Amino acid sequence: MAVCSACRTVLRRHIDILQKLRQRRAHSTNNTPTTATKAGQQQHQIPTPNNVPTLNFWQRLGPLTRAAQAYARAQRKRPYVTQVCTSLVIYLCSDRKKSSLRALQKFPNFVHHLPIPAASRSRAIERWLARLSSSRWPDTYLRAQRSLAATFQPFARAQPRLNSHAPRRLASTASSSAKRTPSTARNVFLTTLLATTATVTYYYATDTRASIHQWLVPRLIRVLFPDAEDAHHAGTAALKTLYPLGLHPRERPPFPEDAHPATGTNPLAVTVFGTTLANPIGISAGLDKDAEIADPLFALGAGVVEVGGCTPLPQAGNPRPRVFRVPAVDGLVNRYGLNSRGADAMAARLRERLRKFARGLGLSEREVLEAGEEEGGCADGESVAGEAARLAPYADVLVVNVSSPNTPGLRDLQAAEPLARLLGAVVDEAKRAKRKVKPRVMVKVSPDEDDDTQMDGVVQAVWMSGVDGVIVGNTTKRRTGLVKEGIKLTGREQKALVEDGGFSGPAMFDRTLSLVGRYRKMLDSYSLKTSGVNDVFPTPKVIFATGGITNGDQALQVLNAGASVAMVYTGMVYGGSGTITRIKKEMREKLALKEA
Repeated sequence: MAVCSACRTVLRRHIDILQKLRQRRAHSTNNTPTTATKAGQQQHQIPTPNNVPTLNFWQRLGPLTRAAQAYARAQRKRPYVTQVCTSLVIYLCSDRKKSSLRALQKFPNFVHHLPIPAASRSRAIERWLARLSSSRWPDTYLRAQRSLAATFQPFARAQPRLNSHAPRRLASTASSSAKRTPSTARNVFLTTLLATTATVTYYYATDTRASIHQWLVPRLIRVLFPDAEDAHHAGTAALKTLYPLGLHPRERPPFPEDAHPATGTNPLAVTVFGTTLANPIGISAGLDKDAEIADPLFALGAGVVEVGGCTPLPQAGNPRPRVFRVPAVDGLVNRYGLNSRGADAMAARLRERLRKFARGLGLSEREVLEAGEEEGGCADGESVAGEAARLAPYADVLVVNVSSPNTPGLRDLQAAEPLARLLGAVVDEAKRAKRKVKPRVMVKVSPDEDDDTQMDGVVQAVWMSGVDGVIVGNTTKRRTGLVKEGIKLTGREQKALVEDGGFSGPAMFDRTLSLVGRYRKMLDSYSLKTSGVNDVFPTPKVIFATGGITNGDQALQVLNAGASVAMVYTGMVYGGSGTITRIKKEMREKLALKEA
């Protein structure tokens, strides 16, 4: 028994030695000798390129793999959204290309660069990441054992990329169909495409005929700026910034006679105060209160631009909020109270505009003022003699505003005697202006003063003072007849409509049309009474119409009623910067149908 036990012990030990020897031979395919390890120290096999593991690299991590599996089991108990978000975080923070994993298996000496999240993947997460790994997104560079500077270093220098596709044939043996497009041709194509897209976008976005100016921009501004006055300031600042850069919206006329109305057969050409205008559409005061964007407004296609109102001294006007929208009827209610930076500030801006115009012609400021051609522009304000003297050298027309509903006592000046004295003083200052072509003087009257007696007093003051014309219409304080049947107002719109101030919008058109016809008859009839003995009739007074004009048909109606210019303001707030272009297009179509 003892001999048998001893033989079995020897044989068992011999078998153990043989098993270890076979294992070492099976796993040793290189000439590197196996080093002996100390007692109690675990032996680490040094991987080499010829050492092909039987398991995937991440499965041979032992405890780390088991920890990842435990994490996966806990992850499955969390909500599905949490699982997806966590997987995406792991995916985005790891080197997720299959080619990178194969490279780590082929070159195990780079094991210290292995991303920790990639090493901690479990089988459950690996199946989810297998889908994401099929993409060709660029690898991330957040790796283990790297500093923040080392993380961003690959972006500063070129990195070699391991191609995971099958090796291509050499260029000498490759077929013609396998040739790739040269990078130069691709760059030329992309550059041409980008330049073409930028050019088309520029011409489209800066053309007033583009639909975005009518349907997108006004609505976007109302959403971004709930307060109407903030929207007004934002639009003014945008035009003021874009105009020097050449990125402002402008009218690109399809008819060449628009640029030279005197030499062509422009059906919209009109003569006002001896000057031929390309079209009879103007912009009312209030859109450019301080004469900051007169040129950008002219670029929109207007024949006349009225800036202001302006007061002799700076004043803040009424407290905010003072402008309210009524979108259901495309209307506005404002009680600005003639807020202005003063006549001196406006005169300085108009003078700078005149100097730029003179420099463009290679002339001086004095040469332009002494020339027979007018430079173009307009000024508006509650003018007195001193204010008129400051603004007269730089404006073609001075407008005396006695119709503002937000200034107490201002409309009382529409009586015949006080109005005649005020207008006479302004006319005298305009005649003393140091320029060859003297500015004209007009008076703006209220639509609420529609009694025959009141209108007759205005007509008398106009003829007695020597004023050149009348601007018929302004905002109204009346609220009757503004909302048609079937239109429902929201609570906010109802509150805005009853706010104290003047209302403007399309609902004002019928009243404006009626007043234009009545003033035309009164002015013409008064000229017949004051005509000379030799039947020399005085020059007819010019009428500008403003209030509720939003389309070409309405513009033609007020022009046929006796006005020389149709002016818009609220229509541009809701219709966008392409409103004037659209109105002129509709006018041309109406006139063409009438002639046909």
